Amino acid sequence: MSNNGKVAAKQRARELRAQAWTLEEIASEVGSAKSSVSRWVRDVEFTPRPRNRGHSSQAAHPLRQRVEAETVRFAAEGRDRLAVLDDLAFLAAGTALYVGEGFKTGSQVGMANTDPEVIRFFLAWLRTQFDIDETKLRGRLYLHDDLSLDRAYDHWEAVSAIPRSQFNAPYRATAGPRRRKRRHEFGCFTALYCSATLQRKVLGLCAGLLSSDVSFGGSSAGRASHC
Repeated sequence: MSNNGKVAAKQRARELRAQAWTLEEIASEVGSAKSSVSRWVRDVEFTPRPRNRGHSSQAAHPLRQRVEAETVRFAAEGRDRLAVLDDLAFLAAGTALYVGEGFKTGSQVGMANTDPEVIRFFLAWLRTQFDIDETKLRGRLYLHDDLSLDRAYDHWEAVSAIPRSQFNAPYRATAGPRRRKRRHEFGCFTALYCSATLQRKVLGLCAGLLSSDVSFGGSSAGRASHC
């Protein structure tokens, strides 16, 4: 950061501290380290805000409002940019998803996820990009033992369009002292396709994607400086 930038950041930090912003919030806002912010504002007098105990009647902090607004805006921009994928883009997108989430060992093509949109996207990619036999598709469910198996079956059957008769036996996680408190209502679903040949083909696409010529017209250092 240049000297002029530091002066501006310091002034902005002092203004925000006077408005009772926390050090963490100020550091995020001005893009500086919390330790720097602490030095800049140590002599600024302010009235601490009352702690937010989660009451809905209290207005969200301006920083949180801005973050939430940005999240909504960027999601809309993402949908606009990627609303329609041509065949090659869809092939590449599904391959990229498989690089990150897909099974790389064994003799099956598959992935596990709790997000129904990820499973839906993966299966749409599998069904449109490859000539598959629907009878070789399998579903497998991981679900805690105090959650409804029937509801989970109904959910994932609708998401995957795989008949329940092609689901393998579920794994029911039992209670224990280290059990997660936050659990997914419908569990984690694994979608599988039994074909060693198709798995080799998919892994070949993954290798091809990762070795492709990626040119952006600028150095990586130049791009990183805009973060």
